[in-house]
Amino acid sequence: MAFLASKILWTLAQPGNLLLAALVSGILLSALGGGARRWGRVLSTAAALGLIGATFLPLGSWALQPLERRFPQPQAPERLDGILLLGGMVDQFLTAAHGQPALTDAAERLVEFSDLARRHPEARLVIAGGSGYLRGQELKEGPVIAEALRRMGFAVERIAFETESRNTHENIRNAFAIARPQPGERWALVTSAFHMPRAVGIARVLGWPVIPWPVDYRTGGMDGFGPASLSGGLRRLDMAAREWCGLAGYRMLGWTNALFPAP
Repeated sequence: MAFLASKILWTLAQPGNLLLAALVSGILLSALGGGARRWGRVLSTAAALGLIGATFLPLGSWALQPLERRFPQPQAPERLDGILLLGGMVDQFLTAAHGQPALTDAAERLVEFSDLARRHPEARLVIAGGSGYLRGQELKEGPVIAEALRRMGFAVERIAFETESRNTHENIRNAFAIARPQPGERWALVTSAFHMPRAVGIARVLGWPVIPWPVDYRTGGMDGFGPASLSGGLRRLDMAAREWCGLAGYRMLGWTNALFPAP
C-alpha cells in the first residue's frame, strides 16, 4: 500500500508537474472572468516565474548539494567483508525492447562496484534491484545488471542478487536478509551520492553499520554556468525534490533513523 501511495503522491508532487498544473489552472481561471481571473493571473505568473527560475537558475543543483555533501568519500579500507550495490541504474523497458542491457546515467554505481569487488576479492557481493515501476513488475533490474557485468567479463557467480524489491527500503531490507551481516563486519554501501542519506538511514534502523561509498555525483562541476535548459533544470529539480520527499516520508514511516541522517 505504501508503495502505491508513494507513486501516486510523487506524480502529483513533482515540481515539473506542479508548475504545469499551476499554469493550466491559471489559464482556465483567467478565462472564467470575475474574481477567478485574478487568481488565474497569480497562478500563471507563479508558474511562469518557476519555469524561468528552473531554466536560468541552478535550483536543482542547490537542492542536491546538501544531499551529496552529507557523506564524504571514505578512505579505501584494507579489508571489506561485503559490498552492497543498490539498483537504480537500469532502464528495464529499453532493455526488453532492444534485447541488450540499457544503463541510465547512474551507471557509475556499477563501475565503482566492479572496481571495489576487483580490489577486494575477499568481499561478499550483494546487488539489490527489483522493479520500481507500477507496471512492468516482471522486468527486474537484477538480471539486466548481471548480463551487463557478464559482458564486461565480471565473474557474476560471486554475486547474490536480490530481485523482489520495489523501493530503497525494500532494497536494503531484503539485502540485509540475504547478507546476514555479523557484528564487526565491514560492508560498503554503493549508491548515488544524493541517495546516500536515505540509504544509510534505512541500514541504521536495521542495525547494519555500513560504510557509505557515494558515487554518481550531479553537482560540483559547472553548476549554473552551462547553457540555459528548461528540461535539464526541471530534471535536476525533480531529482532533488524526490529525494527530499523520500527522506521526509521514510522518516514518518519509521524506515530511517533521522530526518536527515548524518555521518
